Amino acid sequence: HPSKLVPNTRHPVLTFKPEHPKTLTQAPIGQSMLEVAHRNDIELEGACEGSLACSTCHVIINSTQVYDSLPEPDDDENDMLDLAFGLTETSRLGCQVFASKEIEGMVLSLPKATRNFYVDDFVPKPH
Repeated sequence: HPSKLVPNTRHPVLTFKPEHPKTLTQAPIGQSMLEVAHRNDIELEGACEGSLACSTCHVIINSTQVYDSLPEPDDDENDMLDLAFGLTETSRLGCQVFASKEIEGMVLSLPKATRNFYVDDFVPKPH
């Protein structure tokens, strides 16, 4: 039963807090939050399958302390985050946040919408 998960160093406990009831789960060390979401039937899109080509796996980390403990987003992730719906100071891409002991107790909120330019009839213009 999900409410009985206990912390351990190999599978930190975290919570996804989308529109539907929150989901408490454990994440194997090294697995991305996108992978954890998909393995737990949490609706986190990930249209580019984790290749840093979209912002549909945008998540909001509900603690600045946890956010600050993670490696900083690189330029590619920041470029994609600039396209994300509902960007916040603690926004990250789920495909770029990996389970580690630092995420124990982390709560991730899912934005109310995503922007998938390839599905939403976006036609890229040449630079």
